[in-house]
Amino acid sequence: MPHSFTMKKVFPVTPERLFHAWLDSDEHAAMTGGEATCGQQMGDTFTAWDGYIFGQNLRLEPNEVIVQSWRTLDFREEDPPSRLEIQFNPSGEGCELTLIHSEIPDGQPDYEQGWEDHYFTPMRAYFGA
Repeated sequence: MPHSFTMKKVFPVTPERLFHAWLDSDEHAAMTGGEATCGQQMGDTFTAWDGYIFGQNLRLEPNEVIVQSWRTLDFREEDPPSRLEIQFNPSGEGCELTLIHSEIPDGQPDYEQGWEDHYFTPMRAYFGA
């Protein structure tokens, strides 16, 4: 049975800045510490964390929402991709990022901890949070 989780984090930048950083190859790599190739249009593919993560942009609402199909090298070939939705909302402290990771196939690692360790912790350092 696929599973999902939601995480919310606040960063001291505007939603526009964080949205742009997520979809820019150089800045995505700089804020996470892993090489990334990011497409900026719907239908474009992407890779992150030196090719460990890959997928496709399914929906882009500038400065508000990114929806992507999302897989890692840990997915079995027969596993369908999971779904990643990232929402960027203004908050008093900058941008509240809401990450909804759903449709994760059974048998996958603890991606919730992975998001914290490999995204949110380095992003806090990068954005000075």
